[in-house]
Parts: sequence; structure tokens; C-alpha cells
Amino acid sequence: MSQTLTVEGMSCGHCEQTVEDALSNVDGVESAAADHESASVTVRGDVSVNKLVTAVEDAGYDASA
Repeated sequence: MSQTLTVEGMSCGHCEQTVEDALSNVDGVESAAADHESASVTVRGDVSVNKLVTAVEDAGYDASA
């Protein structure tokens, strides 16, 4: 299962890595690929959107489904 979130506040590759790392720590996430230019992250795995949004927000970014 693949889900895409909108992530506001990413401005560089380091930001992408921070978001990817935060999501990779969520149980059930198989992979995460963030792109600051499109302000999005695509997540593979069986995880609720709420958990994904919370992980991104805990990392310091605004996220929505």
C-alpha cells in the first residue's frame, strides 16, 4: 500500500532525509521517499495516515493527507 502526504516546510535534501528517517521509525513503514520540490512524501507500508502525519509533525514539519 502506498500513500502520499503533503509536507510543508521542507527546503533541502537534509529536510527530506529528516522526514524519511522519522517515517522509517514508524512500525509498518517499508519505505519513505520525500521530495522538497513537490512538498510531498510517498510512503509504502500498512500504516494509518494519522500515524504518518504525527511522525512528520514530530519531526518539525506540517503534514496532511
